[in-house]
Amino acid sequence: MNLLRFIEEFPDEMSCVSHLKELREREGIVCKKCKNQKYYYLKAKKQWQCSSCRFRTGIRSGTMMESSKLPIRDWFIAMAFMTYSKKGISGRELQRQLGRKRYEPVWYMMHKIRAAMGKRDDLYKLHDFVEFDEGYFITETNESDKQNLKRGRGSQKQSNVAVMVDSTPLEKVKTGKNDKHVRYFKMEVMKSHKSSEINETIVCNIEETSIVFSDKSTSYVDIADYVKVHITEKSTNKTTNSTFKWVHIAISNAKRTLLEIYHKIKGKYLQNYLNEFCYKLNRRYFGDKLFDRLLIAVTQDVRYLNG
Repeated sequence: MNLLRFIEEFPDEMSCVSHLKELREREGIVCKKCKNQKYYYLKAKKQWQCSSCRFRTGIRSGTMMESSKLPIRDWFIAMAFMTYSKKGISGRELQRQLGRKRYEPVWYMMHKIRAAMGKRDDLYKLHDFVEFDEGYFITETNESDKQNLKRGRGSQKQSNVAVMVDSTPLEKVKTGKNDKHVRYFKMEVMKSHKSSEINETIVCNIEETSIVFSDKSTSYVDIADYVKVHITEKSTNKTTNSTFKWVHIAISNAKRTLLEIYHKIKGKYLQNYLNEFCYKLNRRYFGDKLFDRLLIAVTQDVRYLNG
């Protein structure tokens, strides 16, 4: 779906409400009060009423849109711009496209969508052969940090990010050289450089039957306890172009994308921007289906948060 087709399919608020209603009914409506799944729809109220206890569920209830006062069509347009463009769109530009006077509601909406992207990817773990490394992303610093700015590792203007790539080694028959088929990516902002946090990241994001490749960092000494095999190699130009090829490509592309679109990002919001980058990267072959998949994630995300 492109923007022209989007405008044809969702020309007004009612068309978006109707689509959202069909989607939610297809996924299943469950009464919050009695857990009953039988209901009937009150068109004038835009609510489902439980056939057992009469409790009503609004069209936005239980979704990431629940507390928002923006029209549902604004949410649809935001998701369209965030999925149709390869790199993304800034909050200021989306505000201009929507014709909204206030920036804050638009910014908040986009971060809710990014949170839904992250929660959806959290449902899956990487497996088989996994490249693991860390990258340092420049983030905005406040005035107090600027006066006492550290250099190098641990600097206040850099956020440490664990980057994981699920790849499969391939052998090119014609050339005899080895290559890799890359599949899924994960990025997680780290609070420290401690091995305990690295271990927790491994457990949460990588299957224990996997083979993990990393450099010889002292923070990675316990990784072997949580996966099938842990292979370490000294970080050199050769290993960067072979063993850790895709993890460094991901770091480079993410840095360039964030810098070009957002210029400055506060450290506490960095994870949300990385969620968007990885979500679209992991679904780079979805094509026209990406908008629909994101809409499902946004309408179901609260359920995952509570579950």
